[in-house]
Amino acid sequence: MIPYGKHEIIDEDIEAVIQVLKSDYLTQGLKVPEFERMIAKYCETGHAVAANSATSALHVACLSLGLGKGDVLWTSANTFVASANCALYCGASIDLVDIDPRTYNISTEALEQKLKAAKLSGKLPKIVIPVSFAGHSCDMKKISELSKEYGFFIIEDASHAVGSRYKNIPVGSCRYSDITVFSFHPVKIITSGEGGMCLTNNPELGRKLKLFRDHGINRFPDLMVNGTEGPWYFEQIQLGYNYRMTDIHAALGISQFKRLDDIILKRRAIVKEYNEELKHLPLLLPIEKDDVYSSYHLYVVRVETHKLHKSFLDIFNELRSNGIGVGKHYIPVYKHPHYRALGLCEKDFPVTEAYYKDALTLPLYPSMTKESFQLVLDALTNVLI
Repeated sequence: MIPYGKHEIIDEDIEAVIQVLKSDYLTQGLKVPEFERMIAKYCETGHAVAANSATSALHVACLSLGLGKGDVLWTSANTFVASANCALYCGASIDLVDIDPRTYNISTEALEQKLKAAKLSGKLPKIVIPVSFAGHSCDMKKISELSKEYGFFIIEDASHAVGSRYKNIPVGSCRYSDITVFSFHPVKIITSGEGGMCLTNNPELGRKLKLFRDHGINRFPDLMVNGTEGPWYFEQIQLGYNYRMTDIHAALGISQFKRLDDIILKRRAIVKEYNEELKHLPLLLPIEKDDVYSSYHLYVVRVETHKLHKSFLDIFNELRSNGIGVGKHYIPVYKHPHYRALGLCEKDFPVTEAYYKDALTLPLYPSMTKESFQLVLDALTNVLI
């Protein structure tokens, strides 16, 4: 089976992890701060806080912005459930915004219309989480303008978009957001095995992110409530979590990060070939806007089933039976029973619903061979023609 995504581990990655295993520290050593500094410098951001997953990073991001009971968070209807779950972790409510019909990101037009209605009803969101789907940045400038008009915070869920650029600025710069979150899950652009990171330009948010990640424990004398009793002393000054990344994971992330740009170039080269080879098939291919440079975490096409005598399910199953590990990104949040029980339903998100019915994720990963690529092309041609 040719998978839709696959991590790439080389000897240097393995050696980096071995060196940590031989060192004095497996966690809370030097590697996590090193990884944080590397990502912050690359993204031209003031502060980076590593976590044990992007889900944890989203949670502490929400907590740092004061999300709680009585508040509402909005995110894209087309995302993994973690982008919505983080609101519920904080006791807040969740609502969704429909997507753009071509980028599959949150629609700024739908967002603006929803904000106008919410202002009239007095139910504006405290936080909006736009999701940079498949590596393509959202229209963050427009969303930032709306945040100033309607008074919400922005957490940019860029789990798919490490190494992407928007208006020639690195995604993660937080030029148009309060906090950006990255993921280093194995199928993402680079991996730390499992892990995530929050980035921000706000020093106070950076401090809060670290506190929530580290049990709520403070070790700085000038922030002690009771004053210090000695060099051993620390205080828990708020309720926090153990969301720390280990040095083992950070070492892998550092090693992978060193070839981030090369990995993205490989992904983009495969996408270029896909775009050329698939244009004659009944597929709607992904776009890349002029002000975006995508890292292409995913390559998602839409099957023009109205031109075929097969159902989407038949096409999906035929491709899988031919060894092509196609996927579906994503099952819309409102379709999950937990969220349906909260009152979310498909009638409010017609563009997302139409997208879900025919969206197909094709294999894309940097170590993909010409032979595997050709097998995907042959299978698609056989199934769709």
